[in-house]
Amino acid sequence: MAGTIEVLVPGGKANPGPPLGPELGPTPVDVQDVVNQINDQTAAFDGMEVPVTVEYEDDGSFSIEVGVPPTAALIKDEVGFETGSGEPQKDFVADMSIEQLKKVAEQKSSDLLAYDLKNASKEVAGTCASLGVTVEGEDARTFKDRIDGGEFDDYFDDE
Repeated sequence: MAGTIEVLVPGGKANPGPPLGPELGPTPVDVQDVVNQINDQTAAFDGMEVPVTVEYEDDGSFSIEVGVPPTAALIKDEVGFETGSGEPQKDFVADMSIEQLKKVAEQKSSDLLAYDLKNASKEVAGTCASLGVTVEGEDARTFKDRIDGGEFDDYFDDE
């Protein structure tokens, strides 16, 4: 009866109710123990939906793998806005600092294709462009060009 359950839970606020409880109910695991461990592991993502995978065995043992929320959700949380722009090339909804960009890139790096933090930051800047978020006061597309040009190499050297 071993199996896997994949759910989206609110960071740090999972509970034995739906969607987690009904999935775990028929399994041999201690539901409250699973919920407590998920909350411990997702506390840093408070207020965001977090993908979680629970693998369980017939003896009641289990393991939890916590995914990373979508890049757009991390940007929205970091900068503090609800929805992206309807016209992201003209109407900008927020501005992100290089420090915030780097923080989101660090949080998301395990899920990105980039091989280093500099390139992960460029991927995050690409998401900023599609949301209508500027970086350091300028369009995220031109900001990516500045990263490519080496302007921020010293900033990313501490990797």
